[in-house]
Amino acid sequence: MSKKDNKFYLRTAFGLLDRDSDGHVTPAELQFMLRNLGIEVSDDLISDLIKDASKSGNGLIDENEFMQWVTKIQALQGMDVSSGGGDSEEEITKDLLAAFKVFDRDDNGYITRDELRTALEMIGEPVTDAQLNQVLALGDIDHDGRIDYEEFVKMLL
Repeated sequence: MSKKDNKFYLRTAFGLLDRDSDGHVTPAELQFMLRNLGIEVSDDLISDLIKDASKSGNGLIDENEFMQWVTKIQALQGMDVSSGGGDSEEEITKDLLAAFKVFDRDDNGYITRDELRTALEMIGEPVTDAQLNQVLALGDIDHDGRIDYEEFVKMLL
């Protein structure tokens, strides 16, 4: 992955973490995301993670702090963001499910038009009605007005 792509993905990840779009990730937002990834962590660990990432010491993570923190973690793991890297099928499936759960804000198994709009706006991608219709037309294979997990995966792969 190129550095430019990595930066884009980190910004996207921050936008998805920052559920209320206030420019900061709170402990509750971080814990919510980790739970959606199937990772149960204690409040103490969340507090430690926030302290590690937040250079301002305010108990929140802003976008720059988040990008520096994740880049540091990538370096510690020996991840070369300029190489392609090969995720296993299991890792890809886990990532796709986590992404789907972030879009599916009411956790009903479907991404609705409103959820799609909200998610795109959260990551700084304002979308017109025409663009939203195009994305829905692309993803909504069974034409029921919403995107289920299978449709989501087919749209992305």
